Amino acid sequence: MDAAGRSPKVREAPEDLAEAILRFVNTRADGAGRVERFASAKDFETWATEEGLLDATAIVSDSDASAARELRDALVTVFLAHSQTPGVNDDEVNDAHRYLRHAGMRYPLAALITTQGAQLLPAAAGVSRALGMILARVTMLAQQGDWTRIKACSNPPCHAGFVDRTRNRSARYCSPGCGSQVSMRAFRQRQRRGSS
Repeated sequence: MDAAGRSPKVREAPEDLAEAILRFVNTRADGAGRVERFASAKDFETWATEEGLLDATAIVSDSDASAARELRDALVTVFLAHSQTPGVNDDEVNDAHRYLRHAGMRYPLAALITTQGAQLLPAAAGVSRALGMILARVTMLAQQGDWTRIKACSNPPCHAGFVDRTRNRSARYCSPGCGSQVSMRAFRQRQRRGSS
């Protein structure tokens, strides 16, 4: 049983892990109309409860919502690095790595080992459990070899998380529309440079 009293799945499929991680990272506002889902304690509580990460007795503060945003932003930076997004520098990636190491200590995980397999689960309750579950899913996905397929869109106003399903793992945009926007901006910049 987990902290919320549910029997956990012993092993989640890679696509389920990826989708759960993407639901977390795609909660941020962007320039394309997506609104911030973790703006307040209540916003984060609603999202985490809908995801089954919090039970009704959990108490959520604004600092918990801030911690969720920080964890999400560190993951987005890593996913931008996976996409080889121009402008993401080594310092930003190293800061994200440091934050994720710190988060791993703040939200400890425990191993659940059964005859069907093994799974990492949060060792705490409440918000620590919710954020620990995100880290557990990230860890399990990475161990299954699909980690670098999780990327963030290289289109600056978007940066939505997506799974790169290309054979050579070269996708950089979440959709053809985002790829077209980047191409059009580059075309316009070349035209401006050519005319000046």
